[in-house]
Amino acid sequence: MGKDSKTKIIVVDDHPMMRKGLSMTLDSELGFEVIAQFERAEEVVEKYDELAPDLAVIDISLPGMSGLELVKHLAAQDPDLKILVVSRHEENLYAERVLRAGAKGYVMKQEAGDVLIKAVRKILNGRIYVSDAINEKLLLGMASGQKDLNKSPLDLLSDRELEVFELTGKGNNTREIAEKLHLAVKTVESYRARIKTKLNLENATELMMHAVKWVETEGANLE
Repeated sequence: MGKDSKTKIIVVDDHPMMRKGLSMTLDSELGFEVIAQFERAEEVVEKYDELAPDLAVIDISLPGMSGLELVKHLAAQDPDLKILVVSRHEENLYAERVLRAGAKGYVMKQEAGDVLIKAVRKILNGRIYVSDAINEKLLLGMASGQKDLNKSPLDLLSDRELEVFELTGKGNNTREIAEKLHLAVKTVESYRARIKTKLNLENATELMMHAVKWVETEGANLE
C-alpha cells in the first residue's frame, strides 16, 4: 500500500448495532476505511475477490457458516489477509482455536474501542493480539509441551459443537441455543447428540454437568 492509501476493512457480524458500532470505531481512526459490512459468512465468500480487503473483523456466531469456518476459508484463500475475531464468547474458551484457524487476534465485544484499535494496529504490523492472561496461558502451554494441550477431548468437537457445548454450560436449553445460534432446534439436538458421543457421555444430564464444570473451570483459569 502507498503512503496515502487506507487500510481496507470488512466487518462481519449478524447484530446490526454491533456491526455499526465496530464500523464507526474503525472508520473514525486515521488510515482505516470500512469498505463493506456483512451479516452472513456466505456473503463474504461471494464478494471477497472484488473487495480485496486488507483486514477482516469477524464474529464467531453467525447464521449459516460459522465465523470460525469463515476464518479458515479466508485464511486458506488469502494468506496475506489479516483477521481479527471480535466475539461475545469467552476468550479463554476460543482464543487458541481462533489462532489455529488462521486469525491473528481475538478481542471480546465488551472491550473498549481503544482495545479494538490497539489489536488492529498490532496485527497489521504482523503480530498476534490476545489479552495478557491468554498470552500467558499460551506461553505456559508451549513451555509444558503443546502435545498435552492438544489431547483435550474438546479438541474432538467441531467449532459449532463447541459453541453448543459452551452455551449448554452457561445454562441454556436447546431452544435458547437454537435462537442464539440461528439454528433449528433439531439441528441443536443433533449437535448435542454428537457431543455426547465424542465425549463419551451417557445422557443430557451428564452433558449439562460436564459443560457447566468446563465453563466454570475455564473461567476460573483467567482469574
